[in-house]
Amino acid sequence: MFNKFGIFLVMMVTLIACQRGGDIHRYTSVVEGKTVDVPAMVGGKIVAMRAETGQAVHKGQFIARVDTVELHWQKMQVIAGLQEIASQRITLQVQAQRAAADLSYARQRLHRTEKLFQENTVPQQTLDDVRNRFQQAESAYRAAAAQLKALHAREAKLRAQWQVINKKLADASVFAPVEGIVTAKYVEQGEAVAPMAPIVEITSLDTVWVKIYVSQPQLSSVKPGTTATIFVDGYSKTLQGKIVWISPQAEFTPKNILTPETRTSLVYAVKVQIPNPEGLLKIGMPVEVEL
Repeated sequence: MFNKFGIFLVMMVTLIACQRGGDIHRYTSVVEGKTVDVPAMVGGKIVAMRAETGQAVHKGQFIARVDTVELHWQKMQVIAGLQEIASQRITLQVQAQRAAADLSYARQRLHRTEKLFQENTVPQQTLDDVRNRFQQAESAYRAAAAQLKALHAREAKLRAQWQVINKKLADASVFAPVEGIVTAKYVEQGEAVAPMAPIVEITSLDTVWVKIYVSQPQLSSVKPGTTATIFVDGYSKTLQGKIVWISPQAEFTPKNILTPETRTSLVYAVKVQIPNPEGLLKIGMPVEVEL
């Protein structure tokens, strides 16, 4: 958001503020916040757009809709396929029941024939014929079972497609994932968008934060949970913040000047979180933090 010169300037002002001395220290920084790029989960033509730059939106608010005509056609194809499978299942179940009955009869006949053959009542040819019919019945039963299994697999595949299409139909409507301000709008109604491409950017302002840089001598006076007072130019009202994070690692400041003098200026980044329910603080706004 800021160029290197801006970051350099902020860090220089912060360093100067840190070196004033005294029990109370003021640090200059800029407001940061959480930004969310809201994507189109499915690609297609934007047929509805209900967001404008600068507009306040609440969580769950409708943002945009992608064309779903093709998805509805795909859904109709899946429905037709499921209906066809339902019809085929009846036929295959009848065939499988008949094949099972034929196999049972052929097995019983084979057992009787084998017994008669052992008693020398029937010739070898008769036994071979009965055994051959049994094998044919067994093959027919296995084929019917395999066809039913394949039908179940086709049905499972179509039902999975059904779930995917329903998800895409739901994802075609885009809603705000967070409450905030629309700070960027990437597409307009009527334009085409690729899957997962951002539609708008929403910046959440309910809670913002600033990052200050505390010198090593002052580090002992700050810790997570310490309260900070926030001063905003042009406002008589002050805000309260709280330190939520202190960097465990020191860094040189300013970073892009490495003279013997500046290399000894070690600072620690400190993150101060600020409740902002009224939206007084904006992203990029300069503020002073008093600790």
